[in-house]
Amino acid sequence: MISIVIAEDQEMLRKAMVQLMELNDELEILGDVPNGEDALQIIKDKQPDVAILDVEMPKMTGLEVLKAVKDLKLNTKVIIVTTFKRPGYFESAVANDVDAYVLKERSVDELVVTIKSVMNGKKEYSESLMTSMFKYKNPLNPKEQLVLKEIGKGLSSKEISKVLFLSDGTIRNYTSTIIDKLEADNRFDAWQIAVEKGWI
Repeated sequence: MISIVIAEDQEMLRKAMVQLMELNDELEILGDVPNGEDALQIIKDKQPDVAILDVEMPKMTGLEVLKAVKDLKLNTKVIIVTTFKRPGYFESAVANDVDAYVLKERSVDELVVTIKSVMNGKKEYSESLMTSMFKYKNPLNPKEQLVLKEIGKGLSSKEISKVLFLSDGTIRNYTSTIIDKLEADNRFDAWQIAVEKGWI
């Protein structure tokens, strides 16, 4: 029997997944929750074999829950399901050793195959997600990502320089490099591009 926790903020979809999985004698649903915070709590309390996490949820994202599970060295396998083909999300999931990263549009039967696959120690990634990751690799280094996050808060170069303890000139250099790398019209356009791609 494989024990499972499901975290998905769309209630109808979550309940449908639970009902369909409960028809399978090999699976046992230990709980289903609508947000990442509850997901992490139930994973810590019940230590299921597998956690199925939506990538975008209130309180904590699926990626944040994944990182916490791996940092805590829990034995729970993590499958992230998503409707977003954002290369940055996939990159982050792989960097945090996700067990499977698959598209939400697949059937529950296909998801059960994935569950059994990760229980056998295999990794599984949807092909279209892998293609988008290699096609749109994040061109920003960690410092540039930090600067861009602050730009997204509406801060000026001077204000960002105080937050990041760098000179105003350095921030301006980073900003112009970011705009060039993302082929953006201006700093806010750059921020928007990076958010859409899941790079920050």
